[in-house]
Amino acid sequence: MQIPLTMKLDDEKGELIILDQSMLPNEMKYLRLSGTEEIWEAIQTLRVRGAPAIGIAAAYGAYLAVRNAQPSTMEDAIRIFMEARARLATSRPTAVNLFWALDRMQKRLEKEISQSSVQRLCTALREEADAIRKEDAQVCRCIGEHSLELLERGWGLLTHCNAGVLATSEYGTALAPIYLGQNRGYGFRVFADETRPLLQGARLTAWELMQAGVDVTLICDNMAASIMKKGWVQAVLVGCDRIAANGDTANKIGTLGLAILAAHFGVPFYVHAPRSTIDLNCATGIEIEIEERAAEEITTKWYEKPMAPEGVKAFNPAFDVTDAELITAIVTEKGVVGRGDSPLDIGSGHKPATFEHHR
Repeated sequence: MQIPLTMKLDDEKGELIILDQSMLPNEMKYLRLSGTEEIWEAIQTLRVRGAPAIGIAAAYGAYLAVRNAQPSTMEDAIRIFMEARARLATSRPTAVNLFWALDRMQKRLEKEISQSSVQRLCTALREEADAIRKEDAQVCRCIGEHSLELLERGWGLLTHCNAGVLATSEYGTALAPIYLGQNRGYGFRVFADETRPLLQGARLTAWELMQAGVDVTLICDNMAASIMKKGWVQAVLVGCDRIAANGDTANKIGTLGLAILAAHFGVPFYVHAPRSTIDLNCATGIEIEIEERAAEEITTKWYEKPMAPEGVKAFNPAFDVTDAELITAIVTEKGVVGRGDSPLDIGSGHKPATFEHHR
């Protein structure tokens, strides 16, 4: 795949280098970030985005806060870490991977503080952030392998938002089977929803699939029903930012509508996510906090002139929740769990017989 690196630590300079996704596809610009506020801003403004990538960026952000402050005592190091952790946790409330990564970093800190120097603590935090990034690449590869078993050569696949390389450390989640299939000659035909209002499908998914030589066609969000009715789509592949204990999933706004359409037309609807996205403390999707963003993203962003009357009210939730009964299967790095199975089986590797009619 000829897709540029999206995130890298420059430890010598104490900087996190990220590909500014808000500039794609028109400009490939890298940012060097060293402070907690810079990394918070990059996550909040979607310069770096995608649940796994957000978690990785936050992990490095927590490490860099301590590393760059050069604290002289362990007490100062702990205080600096906890302040950075608290700030970074406010950047995107819906993506559970953010909190998972920060919790993991804190556990590593707690493991080290009783027997480490400040220097050793910094090294341990860097090692933990590196491990989160490296593990994500392997997790995404496994998700792709499991998902590919559900798909057939020549199928038309519909995606929403961006759950590819740009949203992770490698491969992506929902796009991972597409990349693996591309390498193995599956000949998938991909339809990418533009994904209003921030156009992650148009700006990011279409861009990275084209970079990899995948057959991709861009459509407006409101065209999905039409191409399903034409029989052009054999499966819908999406990622997600949080999975509740009952199997409800939060993903980019518009995902729920696609799931309803897929159910109507008898098209399998597959959700892809690492196990770190599962939040067993969240009983159902009703409990998932949905981030609301600025009205300007709907009314003026991307346009030379405003495309809505001045002063009009706008409702701009970044995510919606898809009910578990609308999901054909959830694919994690451990396997596939289908509709009707216990949510506690998510990631168990169990593949229910109900999938056979989709093969």
